[in-house]
Amino acid sequence: MARAAHAMAMASPLVQADVIEAQEFPELIARYQITGVPKTVINDRLQVAGAVPEERFLARVLEAAGLTLEEAADKSAEAPTTSL
Repeated sequence: MARAAHAMAMASPLVQADVIEAQEFPELIARYQITGVPKTVINDRLQVAGAVPEERFLARVLEAAGLTLEEAADKSAEAPTTSL
């Protein structure tokens, strides 16, 4: 999940990804009720427990942003392209 989250963060300035060692932050273990890893918390409200397929992870990230996979694909198709 960390690799996918960081890839999203590198691809979009709207995404920020942080990976922490939970054992070093017991207050976060309590706050997010972590009982196993990996556990991904999105916008402090959606949580993904365990390793999940990238498509499901992407769907949860988009859900946190208020979008569906289809809506995101439509927005992507509408976005202007640039060449380097």
